Amino acid sequence: MTLPTLAVFKFSSCDGCQLALLDLEDELLDLAGAVRITHFLEATTTSEEGPYDVALVEGSISRPDDIERIEQIRADSRTLIAIGACATAGGIQALRNAADVQEYLGFVYPRPELIDVLAASSPASAYVEVDFELRGCPINKRQLLEVVAAHLAGRKPVIPTYSVCVECKQRSVACVLVASGEPCLGPVTRAGCGAICPAYGRGCYGCFGAAETVNITSLRSVWEAAGVDPARMGPALSTFNVASRGFTEAREALDA
Repeated sequence: MTLPTLAVFKFSSCDGCQLALLDLEDELLDLAGAVRITHFLEATTTSEEGPYDVALVEGSISRPDDIERIEQIRADSRTLIAIGACATAGGIQALRNAADVQEYLGFVYPRPELIDVLAASSPASAYVEVDFELRGCPINKRQLLEVVAAHLAGRKPVIPTYSVCVECKQRSVACVLVASGEPCLGPVTRAGCGAICPAYGRGCYGCFGAAETVNITSLRSVWEAAGVDPARMGPALSTFNVASRGFTEAREALDA
C-alpha cells in the first residue's frame, strides 16, 4: 500500500513549530511509519516535488517571493495546514504592520535598499486557501499529532476553541488575575498551552491567539477590579498574535 505523503515548509519564523513536530519523539516514529515524509528540511535532506497529501506550513508571508512559493505549495497539496502564530496570524513580526517598514529597515540594516520585504507580515490564508489553522507560539505537539492524524483519516480534528481559563480549572490553578492582580489574557485566549504561565503564577500572554469569543469590555472591567491598569491591555494584546483577528478587533474596541 502506498503511504500518504507529508511535507513541511518554512517561511518567516523561528522554527519552533517545526521543532514541536520533532519533539513528538516516540509518536514521531509511529507517524513516520504511517506517512512518507517527502520534504522536511529541519529533519532530513530528502526533498521531493509534489503533489503532497498533507503539507504543513510554518511562518508568515513576509517577502515578495513568498507569495509565489505559498501559491505553488497550495497547488501541490491536497490538504494545507498552517501551524503556529506566524502562519495563522502573521506572528510577532506583524508588529511592523502598523508602522513604516522602511523606517524599521533603516534602523536594523546598514544597506536597507538591499532588503526585499513586504510592507506587512501576513498569514498564509491572506494569499491561499488554508484547510486548517493550528494556533500557538509554539504549537502544542499533541494538537499537531491530532490534526495530522485527523486529516489522514478524513475526519475533523478535535481541537479546543474555549479559553485558557478552562485549562486553569482543569489544573486546579487559582486565577492569577483575581487572586494576585496579575494582568492575564486567559479569558480571551484560545486554550492549547495547558495554562503553563498561570500554573507558575504569571498571567497568560496570549500565545494561542484569540479565543472563539473575545469580550474585551468584560475583561477590562475585571482588570480594573483587580487593580490592573487597563492601559496595559493594548500592549498585552500586541505580542505573538498581534494580528490575530480577535485581538485586533479588541484593540480597536479599546481605542474607540
